[in-house]
Amino acid sequence: MLDALKKKISNHLIDVFHDGQVEVTIYPSYGFLEDGDWLIPLRGWVHQDRRLPDHLINEVAQFKLGCSDSELNNFSSRFDAFSDDSRSDQLVTIQFDTDHERYSFQESDLNGLIEMTLRLPAAKAQALAAQQNAVNSWLSFSIVSDGHTGTGKVNLIEPTGLSVISDIDDTIKVTEVPGPRDNVLKNTFCRDFIAISEMTERYRAIGNATFHYVSGGPWQLCHPLSEFLAGAGFPTGTFHLNYFPKNFLSRDTRSLLIDSICGSLGRTYDHKVEQITRLIERLPGREFVLVGDSGELDVEIYRRVRRLVGSRVREIWIRDVVNDEVMNGFRLQGVDRIIKADKIVCPTEEHYENLAVIIQREHQRPYSKNNLPPCGS
Repeated sequence: MLDALKKKISNHLIDVFHDGQVEVTIYPSYGFLEDGDWLIPLRGWVHQDRRLPDHLINEVAQFKLGCSDSELNNFSSRFDAFSDDSRSDQLVTIQFDTDHERYSFQESDLNGLIEMTLRLPAAKAQALAAQQNAVNSWLSFSIVSDGHTGTGKVNLIEPTGLSVISDIDDTIKVTEVPGPRDNVLKNTFCRDFIAISEMTERYRAIGNATFHYVSGGPWQLCHPLSEFLAGAGFPTGTFHLNYFPKNFLSRDTRSLLIDSICGSLGRTYDHKVEQITRLIERLPGREFVLVGDSGELDVEIYRRVRRLVGSRVREIWIRDVVNDEVMNGFRLQGVDRIIKADKIVCPTEEHYENLAVIIQREHQRPYSKNNLPPCGS
């Protein structure tokens, strides 16, 4: 898909132009208490819309992905962030709504990335929450530096309580990552996102908990995924997606992005272990429920996290999308809740082989695919 877009852009450079103000996307984050202050790690991206002509977007979407006419709007909105230009050397300043104090990031790097850890006194945070009528301790802020536009939010998480760490693809949203790559890309860029309704109900039933969505997918999909979660009725939560360089015209970047979307097992494993353990370490008084699926390595990731932190992991839930409860029961030993999927997704040969190598290493048992049910059953 992106190879075709590169070629077409090179043939239509005159049609490509920048549009509008420089945008700042600050990813939904959290704050944790330390020595009486709230520490808030913030990460964002400074970028400007690089407008591609509609006829070019439509041609690529239909020619490479087979998007239907009715799906072109989906493709355009989801691909939008991938085509934006990163802006370096930008000094970004934020201000909490109802407050006058300003906080500045260091200048954005070559990929437009900005980061800082903001320290907020507990008394001030309490006052801001009251002034903003903050729901579930979510504080909102705005980008106030000249020439920039954007907003953000942060969840101040109490030291004790329950937190849910959730995967996204094939755990709460139909993506079918173990299956054919073309189908995964269509589900990601073309088709309406489909919520797994049973998971919506399960999450609502949990009650008073904070939610953290940890996925191996790219940060560029944060906005459409946020809209999906809200529209489907999933709880608002922080996002912990995967970082990728922004030059999508680079072959290495294109390969990384497509592998990420379609299931890059090793990269996703490392990313999730790092993000989850960091969350748990920063919230030492809380208990955690880890929710994922069997189509990739959530089982193995969560088992490793549990070995590292012990009883801090209250439960592990796995949505069994590849029928492992029947075919490879050893893999799901130690899982507290196995959630049967309505539709079994049959892995491609490549995905199965990559999965089998890691599972055999982790469990010291061969991973069987014999007698899998028909695809789609």
